[in-house]
Amino acid sequence: MYIIWLVGRFSFIIDDKMAVELDEIDVRLLTALQADADCTNVELARLAGLSPAATLHRVRRLKESGVIRIISAQLDPAAAGFPLQVYVTAALSRHDPRSSRIFDDYLRAQPQIISADNVAGETDYMITAVARDVAELQEVLAGLSTRGGQRLVTYLRLAEVKPPARLPLAATIPAPDRPPRRRRRAPAR
Repeated sequence: MYIIWLVGRFSFIIDDKMAVELDEIDVRLLTALQADADCTNVELARLAGLSPAATLHRVRRLKESGVIRIISAQLDPAAAGFPLQVYVTAALSRHDPRSSRIFDDYLRAQPQIISADNVAGETDYMITAVARDVAELQEVLAGLSTRGGQRLVTYLRLAEVKPPARLPLAATIPAPDRPPRRRRRAPAR
């Protein structure tokens, strides 16, 4: 189900997908994965107080529900050979489905464009791009312009003030009641 907002000459379609209910164990797992996506299942199990099998089941459920979209490494663009990082705002010259599709397809196809969001406000898109040099950046900007981008405003990133942050998660349902685990005793000798 979608909600459609009409504002002036623009309509906005917003997916009203309900948020997944999370308990304290889910929050512990997600917090640990946000801090270190390379954390092993055994380490996650220890942090969550679950068996490795139960932990694996929980993480799979969180993936299937869409809460975890992807587990990936966060790279430093400059260290990886991309010293130029820019933010670009772009307004489209035309606001019809075909023009939007052409522009969106270009954004998705360009490896130098590392993120792009369609936004409401004075501009239509917020784009993050990386480049090895000014010539490569010019090619990206020219491509945006020839695909319908109008009023391109480019901001050069000087320094990172706050890295991408973890979501401030909180449980939405209580943790399931479960009996305490019993430890096996070593056989007497």
